[in-house]
Formats: sequence, C-alpha cells, structure tokens
Amino acid sequence: MSYRQSLITAAILLLFALVGTAMVAYTYDSTRERIAENERATLLRKLHRLIPPESHDNVLLQDTLQVQNHTLLGTTDPVTVYRARLHGEPVALVIEAVAPDGYSGTIRLLVGINIDGRLSGVRVVSHRETPGLGDAIEEERSDWILGFTGKSLQDPVLQKWAVKKDGGAFDQLTGATITPRAVVKAVRQALLYYRDQREALFATDEKASQP
Repeated sequence: MSYRQSLITAAILLLFALVGTAMVAYTYDSTRERIAENERATLLRKLHRLIPPESHDNVLLQDTLQVQNHTLLGTTDPVTVYRARLHGEPVALVIEAVAPDGYSGTIRLLVGINIDGRLSGVRVVSHRETPGLGDAIEEERSDWILGFTGKSLQDPVLQKWAVKKDGGAFDQLTGATITPRAVVKAVRQALLYYRDQREALFATDEKASQP
C-alpha cells in the first residue's frame, strides 16, 4: 500500500470515528433528560408504595436530607432521607439504608418509617443475590419483604430483630439465610438511627443540622 493510500485510509477511519463519536454524543444528550426523568418517576413510585400520596401534601423528592452514619446506615457515603409532611407536620420518612453483608454483596434498601417509629414498609432497590434463592427479598418474587410493615423496635423487641435461625422473630428464606439476615440487620439499624435522630431528621431547612 502506497503512502498516499495509507493517508486516505487513515482519513476515512478518522472520519468514521468522528461521526460515530458525534452520533453517540448526540444520542446521549438527547436522551439524558428523559432517562433522568424516568429514574425520578420510578423512585417516586417506590416512595409512594411506602408513604401513600394521600398521607402527605409535600413533594418527597424536594423535601430531602443527606445524612451519614457508617455504623447504622451501612455505608460511608451520604444517603438520602425523604421526608413526608401534612400541613407542615411530620408524617413519615424514607431512609436509603444499605445492607453491606449480603451473600453476594451490597443490598440497597428503602426503609419507610412512620412518625411513631413503626415501619411503613421496606423495599429493595438493588442487589446481586442469587436468582431463585436470595432474590426472594424482592417484592416481585415473594411477600417476605412485606413482613416488615408495622414492625418497630418494640414489636418485636430489639433482641428479636434477627432471623429465626439466630433466635429472632423473622423468617429466613428457604435455602438462603445470609441474605435475609443482612436485610433484617439493616432495617433494625435504620430504626435505631431514626430513634436517635428523629428530631434532627424532621427539622426544617432553617433548623436542620447534620444528624
């Protein structure tokens, strides 16, 4: 191949690369907002499963707080707290808690807690647990996760916040103990965090401080 032919080939390849890059950039830019809006809508639907829309009159995605507590929230990263109010009065909140010790890694949760400290519900946001076993923590796979609704640190008592195999009050999944053990622990820790920080978590923006 002559020097001239090599230059032509290189120029054609460069042109294709530039066109391809431009098309990818255009596609990303044109769909970015739509993807972000879809993600917000999905999150809001999950939040409303834990805090029904009729129970509050504020916008959950706007009334938020960033908090950190590695011991009780399962991560060193800041997590978001979504707060529900009715006529300005606190109703409930949802904490993005983390179970760091799942069988196959981190399990991310939404933990809904009513003002009185009772759980309004728990939902799994993401996980890498074994299909057919650990993935039964998903609402779509089984009703196991629904068993948290209405529970509190008094019901059952704190010492019973464990799976039955460990002497606790919560069922384990058939063929899988590590996964539910991790979720029960994470929910219990989130409730402890709420108990200790309730006033700060519901503080208005003018009064809010880092819990």
